[in-house]
Amino acid sequence: MLRKVLKEASVRQPLWRMIASRRSTTNISTAVDSMLLRSLKEHYLEVSRMNPPPKVSPPSVFTIVKGALDENGPVLTRTYGNEEINIHVMRLVNMLPGGGAEDDDGDISQLFLHVDVSKPGEEKSLHFLCGLYPDAFGIHSVSLRTKAGNSQLLEAPSAYNGPLFEVLDEKMRDAFHSYVEERGVNESLFNFLQAWIYVKEHRDLMRWFKTVGGFINQNKSTKASQQ
Repeated sequence: MLRKVLKEASVRQPLWRMIASRRSTTNISTAVDSMLLRSLKEHYLEVSRMNPPPKVSPPSVFTIVKGALDENGPVLTRTYGNEEINIHVMRLVNMLPGGGAEDDDGDISQLFLHVDVSKPGEEKSLHFLCGLYPDAFGIHSVSLRTKAGNSQLLEAPSAYNGPLFEVLDEKMRDAFHSYVEERGVNESLFNFLQAWIYVKEHRDLMRWFKTVGGFINQNKSTKASQQ
């Protein structure tokens, strides 16, 4: 959805053609800054007018992590007995560049989940990489990982973390699916996480336009004071 807006807007911004005939380096630099700021503002306003998705609540056993929209950490959390379950979510395209994660209308049709199951006093947590669809849920890998900060979540582990999930026998794969689903991780999470991704991407994009515009504007002001 957001990518479609950006692509359509970019077609209307022939930036370099408008300044190709200018001779003064200073004038060109100032013109570039001004047009870039105008373009950023136009995109900002266009994205700000987009309607947010309908509000969706997660399954009642989960709690939305406070501040999750402004961070890159877990989105949902819950306790299950003495365990803590944390769920991170991302688009397929963020995991596999070039991978398709949208349908023809730009709607997200597949998500990747990182599900961490941790216990007090344990140095490691059980980590599941899962695929989530509107009507299906599947496990891609299972590993034990040392508890780490969010920034280390996707780092390749240095120690052996078990066999490939698909080489496990069917009975064990089914048991792992039951283990995760018993903790509330299944396709019922899709609608909430899909809406959450849209809202986060919208907020991140708005923030990007604003911060980049602020940087360019400060650069423009510095140039003006030096002339």
